[in-house]
Formats: sequence, structure tokens, C-alpha cells
Amino acid sequence: MNRVNNSDGRATSRARLTNGLVNHEGKPLRPSGRGVQRKISRRVKPLASWIVYYVSLFSMCVSVGAGLLKADVDFSNYDTPLFQQIVNRIKDKVAARLGEGVNTQDRYFIVPFAFQKRWNNPQFSHSFISVIRVLGDGKQPSLTPGLRRGQFKNREFEAFTISWVPHDFGINPVCVFDGFGSRIFPTWNKCPIVVGRNFRLDETLKVALNDKSSVGIWGPYEIRKEAFDLGVKRKLLLDGGTIKYKADDRLTRKDQVAINCFHAMANLEELYPNGGFLGTGFQMWGINGTARVLIEYTKAVRDKGLLLEPVDIKKDLYGFVYATERNSGGLYDPFPHASAYHQ
Repeated sequence: MNRVNNSDGRATSRARLTNGLVNHEGKPLRPSGRGVQRKISRRVKPLASWIVYYVSLFSMCVSVGAGLLKADVDFSNYDTPLFQQIVNRIKDKVAARLGEGVNTQDRYFIVPFAFQKRWNNPQFSHSFISVIRVLGDGKQPSLTPGLRRGQFKNREFEAFTISWVPHDFGINPVCVFDGFGSRIFPTWNKCPIVVGRNFRLDETLKVALNDKSSVGIWGPYEIRKEAFDLGVKRKLLLDGGTIKYKADDRLTRKDQVAINCFHAMANLEELYPNGGFLGTGFQMWGINGTARVLIEYTKAVRDKGLLLEPVDIKKDLYGFVYATERNSGGLYDPFPHASAYHQ
């Protein structure tokens, strides 16, 4: 009985539909009438609008993620070598901080750095820092042995960099994680402990240039003399040859045998800081690594009055990105503002 009733209902519905699509002469109407078009339009237009909206939104997300919408990359210094661009920026920022008047006292600054490539592969990421002492005008102070010396706008300065890397950095790939599960369990990591070396700023930037990396810079930030002295102490300790290098230093840092790049420049009062659970960190490389160090500086060092300027980790970051040619697009640019380089 249910089947018969259902069949009759379907037949009745078809009959009504057919009657609605024939004219008085019994000829069928074409389905292109205005009434039908209006009904279809009412249903299609909202759907089409949503499709266009999501396609546009998706395209925008892809473009931003790929760096295609980064229109603020400055190409005005494109032909200036990367090292010179960075040095010029540091000198200009320090000069602005010093002002035009006479500086009777020594002034001290730190310049945190990071470089990385697209996808932030830890093998091609690095965190490092430069420290500067601008000598007081008209003084003959005692200089620190082993530091680079120079002059800018009639002001004498000395500077050094903490850039702790394997001794063959830039020649052979850095071993970070080797072995299944080594990211979670440090005892499963087969990467060896290696001889470390503290690279100069020009040596470090040469590696970044050869890898076509994006280089980030914060500051310069003014610091107290006590912070400068801690930096010198750390540099001399690294240069002494007793400390080794290991990218995943969760165990070797605990055993006070080897450390990685951002622990070498992190808490300058404690060579082997406790990194906590998964201390080397997932994604704690390059920009993230230096940002983590800056967080520590602002929370630990600044509380002791060693850091003399406020730090905005996001807004203070400036970058230098590699471009194959002038005004080329699709650059890997993870910075709020950046300049382009090619040499």
C-alpha cells in the first residue's frame, strides 16, 4: 500500500510540474522564461558571491605567505654589498643615538642578528650578536685586546661579535637532528659534538650571503658598561677552545660540554643556562632564536639595569633579503621592513 501511494504522489507531482510548463495550446514552454531565470538567479548569485569571496581570500593568503604582496622591500641600496648595508645601518643608528654634541663618556651598544632561509630549516639558520664600545671624545682609554677597532665621524670605537658555530661553518652542513625521534629524545640524536669557533661579523654574513639567506637585525640598543664587560668575558671564554659546539645541546649544555649559537649569546652571566623542557626548542632557530634571547635580555638583564632602551621585538626587526635582480618579486621576506641585496 505504501508503494502504491508513493507512486501516485510522484505521478501527481509530475503532472503538476508538466502543467506548469505548457501553454494553452498544450505546447511545452522552454525553461528559459523570466520566472525561472529569476528563481535560478536568486539561488546562484549568493553562491557565486561566496565562491568569489573565498577564492579571493585564499589567493590573498597564498600571496602573503609567499611574500608576493610585500611591496615595502627597498631596492635603493641593491648594489651595495650586504655587509656594507648592515654596517652603514649600525653606524647611522648609533650616531643618531649619540647625537651631535660632545660625548665625554664611553657608550656601549648591542646589535642582535639572525638569518634563515624559507621554511626556517635549522641547518641554514643562525643567531648571533655584535657588541660595540664608542670611546668618549678626546680620551685615551685603555683598549680591549683582540677587538676590532675603527673610526666613524671622528669617533673611535671597538667592536666584537659572538657568533658561535662549528669550525667548518659555511663549508659543511650543520648537523642538527640525526635519527628517528631525535627531535623529541636527545639521547637518540646521532649528531656529534664538534669543535666550535667564534666567527667575526664579516665571516658570518658571508655564509648568509652564500646561502642567499634573509638576515634580520634589531637595534642597536644601548647598554651599560657591565653588559659590555659580560660580552667580552663570554667572547674570551669561547675563543679559549675549551667549549665545543652542538646544535641540539640539551644534554651537552647540561653536562657543560657544548652549546649552540643562541645559548652562546643568551644569558651572559650563565654559560650553560637551563633551557627547560625541550630546551633547544622546536622552531627555535634563526629569527625565533634571537627573539627568544631578546625576551631573556628584557626580562633578566633589563631588570638589573644593563639594557638602557625599551625593546619591541616585532617592530624593531629590520631585514635584508636576497633578490636575483633589481625589483624582482616573490622574495622570501619575513620582516616588517627590508632592503634587498645581491652581493
